[in-house]
Amino acid sequence: MTKTLKILLLSGSGEARRLAEVLSRDQSVTVVSSLAGATRQPTVLPVSTRIGGFGGYAAQRDYILSEGFGAVIDATHPFAARISERTQEICRTISMPYLHIRRPEWQAVAEDDWTIIDNPTEAKDHIPAGSVVFLATGRSTLASFENLSEMTLICRQIDPPDGPFPYKNGRYLVGKPPFSVEDEVALFRDLDVDVLVVKNAGGEPSRTKLDAARLLGLPVLMLRRPPMLSGDHVETDSEALSWIKNLQEASV
Repeated sequence: MTKTLKILLLSGSGEARRLAEVLSRDQSVTVVSSLAGATRQPTVLPVSTRIGGFGGYAAQRDYILSEGFGAVIDATHPFAARISERTQEICRTISMPYLHIRRPEWQAVAEDDWTIIDNPTEAKDHIPAGSVVFLATGRSTLASFENLSEMTLICRQIDPPDGPFPYKNGRYLVGKPPFSVEDEVALFRDLDVDVLVVKNAGGEPSRTKLDAARLLGLPVLMLRRPPMLSGDHVETDSEALSWIKNLQEASV
């Protein structure tokens, strides 16, 4: 009888959602999804789910060991570098199979007007004073745009804000994806947006804002991703399924 493989799935991406849906129907695996809790009403996954941080390196290591996991699949957001680095190090230390799903980056086409930056603080060097800046980078990076005091800032986030906008020259805009290209074009026109700032998260559903910027001729400041981790990694959830199958076959 084949032993059931218990997998810890670090979630927060579309790849994690699709992977959880497939694995929920696979009797050869048991999946526990872990969400950081950054969104108040996250998408419900069809597998057992824990919400919230682990409490640091030692607590996460002890959790993985005590729960009897046989593998960890990291399908967090491409910019969740801290949890990815820590999880990979834990798995290396305890000899636990670890896979990182990292979707392909967005690539500019001829009609795009992109400037690649490594840090949000660099944005100021590329934005004229008085510009209306649409920040599609999430609230976690908002503190890094403090130096954009000569611009009007609009920061879109999924959940209603817990407090007022941190700078007098800006405001929050609440909106829950997905957004169509047509919706984004209409929004950018309505807000008189001059510059779009985004993280290179990749993925088709969230690319619509870039397509809208191209149609409107808007410049885009693109935040470069954290460096790729060494070790096992794939780009798609279907490739992750093959990795799981290979892992199971190797353990027979």
